[in-house]
Formats: sequence, structure tokens, C-alpha cells
Amino acid sequence: MKKLILMCAMKVLSILALIAMLGPVGCAAWPSGSVSAGEVICSEKQRLTSPDVPGDDLAELEAGNSAFAFNLYQMLSREQDGNLFYSPYSISLALAMTYAGARGVTEEQMAETLHYTLPQERLHPAFNALDTALTSYDEEDEDGFQISIANAIWGQAGYEFLSAFLDTLAENYGAGLRTQDFVKETEAARQTINRWVSDQTEEKIKDLIPQGALGAATRLVLTNAIYFNGKWVTPFEKSKTHDDTFNLMDRSTVTVPMMTRTGWIEYAEGIGYQAAALPYRGADMAMVFVLPEEGRFAEIEEAFSPELLASIMESFEPQQVKITVPKFTFEWALSVAETLIEMGMPSAFRGADFSGMTGNRDLFISDVLHKAFVAVDEEGTEAAAATAVIMELSAIIEEPAVVMKLDRPFLFVIRNNSTGTILFVGRVLNPEG
Repeated sequence: MKKLILMCAMKVLSILALIAMLGPVGCAAWPSGSVSAGEVICSEKQRLTSPDVPGDDLAELEAGNSAFAFNLYQMLSREQDGNLFYSPYSISLALAMTYAGARGVTEEQMAETLHYTLPQERLHPAFNALDTALTSYDEEDEDGFQISIANAIWGQAGYEFLSAFLDTLAENYGAGLRTQDFVKETEAARQTINRWVSDQTEEKIKDLIPQGALGAATRLVLTNAIYFNGKWVTPFEKSKTHDDTFNLMDRSTVTVPMMTRTGWIEYAEGIGYQAAALPYRGADMAMVFVLPEEGRFAEIEEAFSPELLASIMESFEPQQVKITVPKFTFEWALSVAETLIEMGMPSAFRGADFSGMTGNRDLFISDVLHKAFVAVDEEGTEAAAATAVIMELSAIIEEPAVVMKLDRPFLFVIRNNSTGTILFVGRVLNPEG
């Protein structure tokens, strides 16, 4: 018996030593020098770094993501005034992790709204493969292209999630469950998640989750963060940047710095618009500009769709073009929960079935927060975005509250708290006077 115990102990020590060398199994690496993650509950699954996904599945996912991107644009463009900038991929990716636990009507509505046409067992590997494709670029070009995509899930300490759910997220999204105490340390948890987002986006996205968004009922937060930095293949010369007029929708004007260059550019013209693509170094990526003719912005915006973009891309031909682009930098933040409800997935927010997460229908999405940043200048583009899906208990049992109902005569004072000076004293016998 003693020999058996000794052999078991040695085996356990060997396994622990192996884990120490490999790092957390199935968990995304926690950045060195970053905020504390709390306890990290790792799946036994490691992330598949070379997922074997059929090309047809990847194409189907990309088509669905594109459809969702433009459907969301049409909704947001009607709901919001002014500039608009967001990452549909970040939103779709964060909700895909949530979708892994959706069942029944909730699963059906999310699939239809988000254009998830692949079954669950093929969808998540396809997202993993797409992430791999997006983050594969020439890392030796230090002055060129950079993109990073990170996922994390944050769960209430002591709250149990199904191992199959955690396995799916670990294997396909590299997300280990980081425990937080949303009940007793709500603000600390909020700050921890926000600092993680800031770290992953080179501090471009701060305070993704505002005060009050988390509470004692919060049980799970699923986050995605994307950072992008691309240099133009052909930069604009700073000496040619000059102040010029930009015409607004109401026919007024503003003066802004305008960048100009002339050269061979992928260019196309369609009915009511011009289009051009400026490529980035180090990766097969470009910024595509679509310029409606004067007075036709609303018409072209309404037609903005995967089909229009595909038509533009097919029409591109290299031409000598003098292109002028304004320098701009702005942030955009919004809760997209109501928009998603209007788009067709109310069940995820009301009467939800996320039993694939816990085995019970005890969680629902309370909010979907998104924040994005973009800066375009002579050298290139820097952009970042983050999404947080916040999930709460369908019901929370609280201690009975003390009741104080001022429905009878009462007294009151008005005092200065720092000095204790009582400025006013009164009583109310009849509120009507």
C-alpha cells in the first residue's frame, strides 16, 4: 500500500512539474506585469493552434460575419447621430463565446441575428481558424502591420460552469475562466476587467465597462479585445498635408487637415459613388473608402451591404489617382443590447436559455457593451475595439430591505456635513401645505 501511495505521489509531482513547464493548460496567457486575474480555472483542453477546418466552413463563417456587419451598420446608422465606428468582428466573436452556451429558442434567435449558419460543433472551430488567419502576418516587418485578438471570460468565484462549455471556449478561443467576486468586490472586478481590456488594446480602449454595469447578480462577463496598427504601403507626405474645407450634411463646413497623394491606387466608380483602397504593409489588408456623390449620401448609405462591397472589390483596377483624405481620430462607445434585441434575439435578454453554460436556465445577457477607437494619419491607421457581454442571474435573492415610507408627518433638517452646522429644521404635517 505504501509503495502504491508513493508511486501515485511521484506521478502527481511529475504532472505538476509538466504543467509548470507548459503553463496554464487551455488558458489564454495572462500578460506579464498586468493586473491580477484571480484564480484561473483552466480547461483540460488546449487551444488548437492549427485547427483543421474545411475551406467551405471558413467561407460560410466569413459570409455570415459580413452580413451581420452590414445589418448592424444599417441599424446603428439610423439610431445614432454623427460619426460611427465599431468592430462587428469583436461583437460577433464575444457573442460567439456566449452562443456556445445558448440552447433552444435563444440559440435559434442568436444564430439568425448573428448569421451563424454553421452548427455549433463547426462554428467555434471556424472562428478559431479565422482568428489564426487574421493574426498570421509578417512579424519581421517591425514597422509594418500589427493585429492582436484576445478573449477572456470572467466568472463569479464559486459559481459552477459546465466543463463542456469551458472546454469549447478554451479550445477555440483560448479563454480560461478568471474568477472574480462580483457580489462583494464589484468595483474591483470592474477595474480588473477594464485594465485587461486596456492592456490588450495598447491603452486605446479604457473603461469599457462603466460604473453600475456590474452588480451582485453578475455571474459571467465574456470579453474580446482587438488591436490593429497598419502602415500604408505608400505613406502620405506630411509636407503636403494642409487645412482644407470639409462639407457637412447640413451644408455647413469645417476646416480640417487634409492629406493628399497621387499614385497608382485600386480605384472604382459606380452609380453615385467613387471608391478606392489603400493597402497596408505586411498583410493582405486595406482601408476601402466609398465616397458618395454630392447629395447622394443617404442613397448610397442605404445600399451599403456585402453585395455593394463585393461589387466594388470586383471593379477595382489600378489607376493614377490623386486622393485626398482627412486626418481623423475619434472614439465611439455604445451598448448594443437594444439594437440586438431589435435585430431579432430578444430571448437572449429575456427568458433566456443558456443552460449550456451551467445546466440551468439561470443566466441571461444583461448588456453588450462595445467601444472602439480609430486614428488615421499620414503613416497609416491605428484602431482598437473591445466588447463585453455581461450575464446576470435571472433572479437574485436579497436580504429583506428596511422599509421607510414617509407617508405620515415627519421632521427634517438641512445641515453642513463637514462642520455639523444645521442650516434648516422643519417638519411636514401636510405635504400640500
